Amino acid sequence: MLKIRDLMEVPALYELMTAPEVYPFVRQKAATVDEFYFSTKQTIEAEDRGELISRTILDEYQQPIGTINLFDIEDNYGFLATWIGKPYFGKGYNRQAKDAFFHELFTTKGIDGIFMKVQKSNKRSLKAVLKLPYVTFANELYDSMYKRINAHSNEAIYDLFVITKKHYLSYQQFHSEAAVNSDEEVS
Repeated sequence: MLKIRDLMEVPALYELMTAPEVYPFVRQKAATVDEFYFSTKQTIEAEDRGELISRTILDEYQQPIGTINLFDIEDNYGFLATWIGKPYFGKGYNRQAKDAFFHELFTTKGIDGIFMKVQKSNKRSLKAVLKLPYVTFANELYDSMYKRINAHSNEAIYDLFVITKKHYLSYQQFHSEAAVNSDEEVS
């Protein structure tokens, strides 16, 4: 489902990224495949320095279909950026990728929280975020961060959400205990 980024995936990801339904919402845009090679190389190097965490999202045939990233890591919090190619919209890959990525971040990478800024006009992303049972609407809870992400605009164009390690792991524990109890009732 996820793998560490490499340069071999660039041509396939570039083709998916440039679709008009995807490109406006990609954080690391590239106008050419050469630019995307360079950007991917910089991403790999930045991860080696501990500045970000980036994974390629794979389909069931191990083909690259998008990326999921944690950028701007500061004080064990960072910003999530995810995109998936249009042919894979609505097939559950986004949720599966987030679950795998969040598990890795919270259990092996020492991350305490994940911020998500979602353009108020991006209905697809807003719908995806609201499906996550462990996400918290954070415009007021993290008011200074909310103001910071909207500082370059006269009106707020982003909503802010947060997933904390504590909330995520509590949900996972409750969910797995409920599954065990359900299995015991069936036996």
